[in-house]
Amino acid sequence: MKLVIQIPCLNEEGYLAATIDDLPREIPGIDKIEILVIDDGSNDNTSGVARRSGVKRIVRFRRRQGLATAFKTGLDVSLSMGADIIVNTDADNQYRGSDIPALIQPILNGKADMVIGTRPITEMKDFSTTKKILQKLGSAVMRFVSQTSVPDSTSGFRAYNRRAALKLNVISLFSYTLETIIQAGKKNLAIDHVPVQVNKRQRKSRLFKSTPIYMKRSLATILRIFITYEPLRVFFYIGSLFLISGVILGIRFLYFYFTISGQTGHIQSLIFMMVLLFLGFLMLVMGLLSDLISANRRLIEDAVLRLKRLELQFGTHEELDDGIESKN
Repeated sequence: MKLVIQIPCLNEEGYLAATIDDLPREIPGIDKIEILVIDDGSNDNTSGVARRSGVKRIVRFRRRQGLATAFKTGLDVSLSMGADIIVNTDADNQYRGSDIPALIQPILNGKADMVIGTRPITEMKDFSTTKKILQKLGSAVMRFVSQTSVPDSTSGFRAYNRRAALKLNVISLFSYTLETIIQAGKKNLAIDHVPVQVNKRQRKSRLFKSTPIYMKRSLATILRIFITYEPLRVFFYIGSLFLISGVILGIRFLYFYFTISGQTGHIQSLIFMMVLLFLGFLMLVMGLLSDLISANRRLIEDAVLRLKRLELQFGTHEELDDGIESKN
């Protein structure tokens, strides 16, 4: 059983060494542990720090690609390294390496394909009251959308088995945390969560400049991924809203037409009724077409899954377009 711990990095020369030193070198049930660093186009000496810390596998992008791309690349490279389990952790030493054995235990026990480390949000002094409320509210929305029971949807401390790593396809360029949960729920992957502790925050998050921007991009990601996997459901709800509104206006028009003889007013209700009924019908048609496209996407994903397995079976691994894979 081989474990690969991947660490996406961006200008982390000041914190990466401590993160690597904190990682476990031996875990019961694991035969071999390797560390993978994905340098997302850092302009400091992040890669050099990784080499000095003994990391033998480093992927460095020539220019910044974003956290989601770094994460996705890490999964692909980890699989090519023969990983049976992949743990993703942050480079700023936020998460404790001592929690990794507990994080992967549900996978070792065969109970989960994906495990998320749940932070003690209410106890975190670095989080303001507003941020704590937003974190809990956002996780509640994610539980509804993904139909999972994950209490901390934005935690980046996660473990994946080989099956989950092969089946997940990250589309977003912003962040992988929300998308992978929704995908895992829709693809019937077994998801579990375990409590983890965090170290004192060393720096501010580089993923977003402000909370409103993060909320806007997160909501856009949730909506896009949800429409991708449940298009008929989304357009049915929207179309039903238009149709019901149109019917209500139609009833209103008929009421005044038959109760007040010769009533010539309220023609606006008739016009809005026709518009709303047309929009509702259009939404339903769009839902049917989107559902057909979604079915085609599932076939494509199945083909991609088979291609990944063939590549791993025959040991082929394409060179990264925007990065250089280096070994020490």
